[in-house]
Amino acid sequence: MRAAVVILNWNTEHYLRSFLPALLASCPRDAEVVVADNGSTDGSLELLASEFKGVRLLPLGANYGFTGGYNRALAQLDSEFFVLINSDILVEPGWLEPLLSYMDAHPECGVCGPKLHSLLNTPDGWQKTSRFEYAGAAGGRMDRLCYPFCRGRVLRRVEEDEGQYDTPADLLWVSGACLLTRASLWRELGGLDERFFAHMEEIDYCWRAQLRGWKVAVVPQSCVWHLGGGTLTPKSPWKLELNHRNNLLLMENNLPATIGRTRARLLISLRLMLDWASAAVYMLSGRPADFRAVVRAHKGYHKLRAGYKDSGKARVAGYCKDFIILQSLLRRGKIFSYLRRYEDSH
Repeated sequence: MRAAVVILNWNTEHYLRSFLPALLASCPRDAEVVVADNGSTDGSLELLASEFKGVRLLPLGANYGFTGGYNRALAQLDSEFFVLINSDILVEPGWLEPLLSYMDAHPECGVCGPKLHSLLNTPDGWQKTSRFEYAGAAGGRMDRLCYPFCRGRVLRRVEEDEGQYDTPADLLWVSGACLLTRASLWRELGGLDERFFAHMEEIDYCWRAQLRGWKVAVVPQSCVWHLGGGTLTPKSPWKLELNHRNNLLLMENNLPATIGRTRARLLISLRLMLDWASAAVYMLSGRPADFRAVVRAHKGYHKLRAGYKDSGKARVAGYCKDFIILQSLLRRGKIFSYLRRYEDSH
């Protein structure tokens, strides 16, 4: 098969029932749909066996997280391209072909992804919107302190898609909710970094790809609709812990080779201090569970960290030298137009 389109499932039977039929109907003949199951106990396996017999099932037997699950699943597949796609993604016919065509036309590109629009769960059923979705919008960038943001999403602000990002662009990352990568690159990088378990692992993967000389692109001719929050809710302390811990691991993995070891150390030290400031705010605002999440995140980072291995100043698309939180506070609703001007000038 030319492409393996792989859902990593963990207890999302209801999403498989809702979104898998459209995915199956949309894929061309040279693309295979695979469901890798991370030890689900909700009836997912029974559903696949009874209603989706044509889907290739890879039962992994346990929950290895997003990183470990995909690493184990893709090691069993032999395709030219791997597509990582969430179970809470709604697709339409023709979403995959622009991604494959872009990779054929751009052999220097190792990873690409579509635009993500928001999908709503309404009393009348699933409602597609023209609003960008939080997880990936129109492709991701990173500010100087390694706070991730997207074209079309900054902090909690999200834009309507009015065609402002309809040109393919090289960026730092695309969302793991729907990501296409060359299988050869996946093997070259050793897949996802399993220390992450979940959250920001795709940013790390895309960044490492760029440091190896590959490009990462968003291809807006492809668009999918993402529900989001299918596994962890936005207010989950566990999700907050993963985000704080993995952001630090992300910085340590990639910053030294991007800006040099000395500057990377300084920025990571600053981020640690900013994290503690956030933890203090959580405690003072009556959110002790979030305070404890930051404490656990720092303990996890110090336990898992591998140290600074690389040093250099590689050119990385999508790593900007601005401070996104400060700019967002200063510019408020004008932040998107500011970032578009910034991008055009760089």
